[in-house]
Amino acid sequence: MAAQIILASASPRRKELLDQIKVTYVTCPVDLDETPLCNEAPLDYVQRLAGEKSAVCLARLQTDVPVLAADTTVVLGSLIMGKPKDKIDALAMLAQLSGKTHHVYTAISLRGHEHNQAVSVTEVTFRCLTDQEMLDYWDTGEPLDKAGGYAIQGRGGVFVESIKGSFSGVVGLPLFETAQLLAKQGIELFK
Repeated sequence: MAAQIILASASPRRKELLDQIKVTYVTCPVDLDETPLCNEAPLDYVQRLAGEKSAVCLARLQTDVPVLAADTTVVLGSLIMGKPKDKIDALAMLAQLSGKTHHVYTAISLRGHEHNQAVSVTEVTFRCLTDQEMLDYWDTGEPLDKAGGYAIQGRGGVFVESIKGSFSGVVGLPLFETAQLLAKQGIELFK
C-alpha cells in the first residue's frame, strides 16, 4: 500500500501512534536547531518548530504526498523544557517537576494541498519524587531523549499523579488533532 503521508520524524513513539490508527507513512527525519528564540512563548515555540520541520521536509522531497511533523515540549510555568543534555540536566528537570503540575504542548503541522496546524495542551501533575527514584529512573536510559526528561508511556508513567488532556499528545502525537488534520487533506481513517 502506498504511503498516505510522510512523517518528518524518527520518533518511534510517533510511528507507533500512526500505526495504531492505521495510517501508512514513510519517514523523513528532519534535524533542526531546537533552541527557543529570545522571549519565545511555549505555544509559539512548538508551532514554529513543527512548521519548520514540515516545511524543510517538503522542500527536501518535492513531493505531492502530505508531510506531517510534530514537536513536543514540557512547560513548567514559563520554562520550556526540551530533551535533557545529560544526567545532571535530566535530574534537574525531574527535581523541578517533582510534586508540581506542568503542561505538555504538542504542535502538529501537516503540509499538503494546504498547510494546517493544531496544538494539544495537556496538564500533567507529578507526585513528589525521591532523589533515589530520580537516579534509578536515569539509570533506565529512558529520560535521555524525552522532553522534560520523562516518558509517560514508559516507566516514567509511575510519577504521574494525574493528567488532564491528551495522553497521546504527551507521548508525542495527539491522535484527535492528527485525525482532524488528516481529514482536511482527504485522508480518512476508516475507509
